[in-house]
Amino acid sequence: MAKYKVTIDPRDNCISDMVCVSICPDVFEMNPEDNKSQIVEKWRVEGNIAVGIVPEDLKSCVEDASNACPVQIIHVEPVAE
Repeated sequence: MAKYKVTIDPRDNCISDMVCVSICPDVFEMNPEDNKSQIVEKWRVEGNIAVGIVPEDLKSCVEDASNACPVQIIHVEPVAE
């Protein structure tokens, strides 16, 4: 099954509107310290709150979140296997 890398970059540009969390709560959540979006711990790469690897069944969810992000900081790309 294909996997996809999800990156919130630059995360500092997040405006905390929670669109990504509303669309794709399985992957995105709000950080309680700075109120910016972050990747849910389950999908994080080496504990990085701004980078995750998700399975194919979450691809459309993260792509919808990426397309809806008003500041266009969510990036989705296939992971080479």
